Amino acid sequence: MTATAQDRAPIEAPADRSTALAERLLESLIATNELAAVWLGLELGLYAELRNGAATPGELAGRAGIDERYAREWLEHQAVAGVLDVAGASDDARARRYALPAAHAEVLLDPDSLATMAPMPAFVVSAGRTFPALVDAFRSGRGVDWTAYAGVSEAQEGANRPLFRHLLTQEWLPQVPDVHARLQEGGARVADVATGSGWSAIALGRAYPGIEVDGLDLDADAIARARRYAEQEGVADRVRFHVVDAGDPSLEGRYDLVTVFEAIHDLSRPIEVLRAVRGLLAPGGTVIVMDENVAEAFEAPGSDVDRLMYGYSVLVCLPNGLAEQPSAGTGTVMRPSTLRGYAEAAGFSGFSILPIEHESFRFYRLDP
Repeated sequence: MTATAQDRAPIEAPADRSTALAERLLESLIATNELAAVWLGLELGLYAELRNGAATPGELAGRAGIDERYAREWLEHQAVAGVLDVAGASDDARARRYALPAAHAEVLLDPDSLATMAPMPAFVVSAGRTFPALVDAFRSGRGVDWTAYAGVSEAQEGANRPLFRHLLTQEWLPQVPDVHARLQEGGARVADVATGSGWSAIALGRAYPGIEVDGLDLDADAIARARRYAEQEGVADRVRFHVVDAGDPSLEGRYDLVTVFEAIHDLSRPIEVLRAVRGLLAPGGTVIVMDENVAEAFEAPGSDVDRLMYGYSVLVCLPNGLAEQPSAGTGTVMRPSTLRGYAEAAGFSGFSILPIEHESFRFYRLDP
């Protein structure tokens, strides 16, 4: 069918597109500066001090141990940005009192809140620190090792902790009835591969008191944090953490369930790891994978989720994945067809997308 003149969408004039992009990038600049200022407030403990009570610049400087002039500029910026309230209007800049609203305190200071955004500025700051190495990687084709991204491991931990605490066993796994029932009946053994700092494994152990969980990872620092958290949460007798490769022969055939949360896209050799994961399964066992809920096919312009994940991919995940060669070079935007290909190459005969709804994550089941 041939479109008429009335049917055709108007072509945006070049000047309009230039203006639109310039305005959008200006908004991005404002937002990036605000993220950086939030990071300062978190690193210096300024929000924590303000949660204890409103303060003038001088009072905040004294309580937090910072310079008064810097305190004043930061407080004014945060008020202009709408993060803080001005509790007492005054023409004297040094006399103004600033308060942190309770709702904003939850977002910035409660690590277990599903509304937390405190970890997010660290991603931006860490990526900024790696820029010289990132520029070199783009030119050379080499990667940027995970250790170069100072603070990203902790930021990832902070972003996922409330999700595992509040959603993993309360909403997500009950949508997989046979797995949920097997964990409830007790006696099951679970391996949480690429466990990081262990909040997923800890959540499993807390919710299903009859199971044993082994958290596996090669990051010794993250495993040390995981062991500390398991002690604090009272599950260290059943939730244990190990600095070990999932391909260790001593682990073969031991587990009724293997979980891999938000890690496959980061791996240099995902097929090799998935083959090792398959080897961990006892007869009748299954694998559950959680990864990014990106579009099933490339779209441009894309959704906010795809925009976010491509940003992570360009700055962190792809460079990290290319640091070890040979590499699949997956990147953060791992579509279902890509994971299906990896799973089939690793020897899995069953592949399905689970009926678990979440804005950021998609869940898969792999059966041997």
